[in-house]
Amino acid sequence: MSSTLFRTKKVEQSILDTEEPEHALKKSLSALDLTVFGVGVIIGTGIFVLTGTVAKNNAGPSVALAFVVAGVVCALAALCYAEFASTLPVAGSAYTFSYASLGELPAWIIGWDLVLEFALGTAVVAVGWSGYIASLLDNAGWQLPEALSGRDGADGFGFDILAAVLVLALTGILVVGMKLSARITSVVVAVKVVVVLVVIIAGAFFVKGENYDPFIPKSQPVEAGGGLHSPLIQTLFGWAPANFGVMGVFTAASVVFFAFIGFDIVATAAEETRNPQRDMPRGILGSLFICTTLYVAVSVVVTGMQHYSKLSVDAPLADAFKATGHPWYAGFISFGAAVGLTTVCMILLLGQTRVFFAMSRDGLLPRFFSRVHPRFKTPHRPTVLLGVIIAVVAGFTPLSELAELVNIGTLFAFVIVAISVIILRRTRPDLPRSFRTPWVPVLPALSVAASLWLMLNLPAETWVRFGAWMALGVVVYFLYGRSHSRLGRGEAGAGATAGPGARPPGRDSE
Repeated sequence: MSSTLFRTKKVEQSILDTEEPEHALKKSLSALDLTVFGVGVIIGTGIFVLTGTVAKNNAGPSVALAFVVAGVVCALAALCYAEFASTLPVAGSAYTFSYASLGELPAWIIGWDLVLEFALGTAVVAVGWSGYIASLLDNAGWQLPEALSGRDGADGFGFDILAAVLVLALTGILVVGMKLSARITSVVVAVKVVVVLVVIIAGAFFVKGENYDPFIPKSQPVEAGGGLHSPLIQTLFGWAPANFGVMGVFTAASVVFFAFIGFDIVATAAEETRNPQRDMPRGILGSLFICTTLYVAVSVVVTGMQHYSKLSVDAPLADAFKATGHPWYAGFISFGAAVGLTTVCMILLLGQTRVFFAMSRDGLLPRFFSRVHPRFKTPHRPTVLLGVIIAVVAGFTPLSELAELVNIGTLFAFVIVAISVIILRRTRPDLPRSFRTPWVPVLPALSVAASLWLMLNLPAETWVRFGAWMALGVVVYFLYGRSHSRLGRGEAGAGATAGPGARPPGRDSE
């Protein structure tokens, strides 16, 4: 039985499946498109809120160093993603990578994980976008009826009409085609980056050197505790991280790391890239470098404008401008955040539909969803299905408590991809790799360790919810996926092996 659960799909067969006319996605993306996608999904409200919040509570002005640390952790994972996405340019990202190295059951589990991660991420971001738009409308003297303003604070029926409309509109754009999506994303990302640059440049004129003293504040230990609301490492071992000081930089890094989530979604578009061997590494690593630079610059500016101890928690960057006598920047920042969240939402939805499409094409989900639109060459069926479901979820559900499931899902994917790189290097050393992760297996092992460390810093209740979703996924696999797998039925060619430990006898076997 274990040989069927861990059967792997040949890289050659995965690539061959992308050429089936009814299941082939249109190749239209360039390195610039991929970089724009990466920047578009990474830069959200975190750059306007998280920078100041973490500076006040965890690291002081040294939050800039925390962003560097978090960027390095993400770079470890990004290097692993770059090798896989250029070697195996197939939709599905971590799901497809693990199918080629770890086997079918692990691939299903990571695919199931990504479906939840991207769905919740899209819904959470849509609700956040709705809040910004409602605030801007309120400033203009327009107010939505309470029943259409969301569930939070609603008395009786409550539906977030703005969040639902955004998801449905973006669903339509994704159905029409990737090139249109890329063009719209390019325009919106350009506006967002201009807003960020204006904030950085304008804020630099209000920086005071004394606000950086001390750059690394004196360490303050955090009292250890327990319970489901505490970090898992604290619940298990009674250990609590320190705020401020050198260790506070690493505590802050575990928090600001989540501002980087999203670069991995670039890998889901590998199949729709014209030259994935060259452009995927450029898109993944380029977007991560750009966003790290912007994050560091914003954190330096905000802690220089106002002493870290006086920063507000809700809107630190906007309030820092108010403290310098320039309150109109607050509205400008809200506009930038609202514009930015539009692309974050669309690219998260894009990532989910591509993972769902890849699982359907392999038979682990109904094949009905893997047929592309005859004209637009997009996976329109899963796009419409998931778009409608997420619109309903975003409209009816307050999602603040579920947001951390997005974080643990992303970190879990990082771990799987890093392990997969090590395994595929051993089982398929013959594969042509246009980009190779350096220092294998040391660098992937460091990526695994860093991701696990950040996962341990998430609340225990997040682990409980994540475990419940994974358990449900295993049940669904045994009830449907295992018996309908194209690989198991022999429909995907002679592409299965016993598992990741099997040594290939030749170039054409897995």
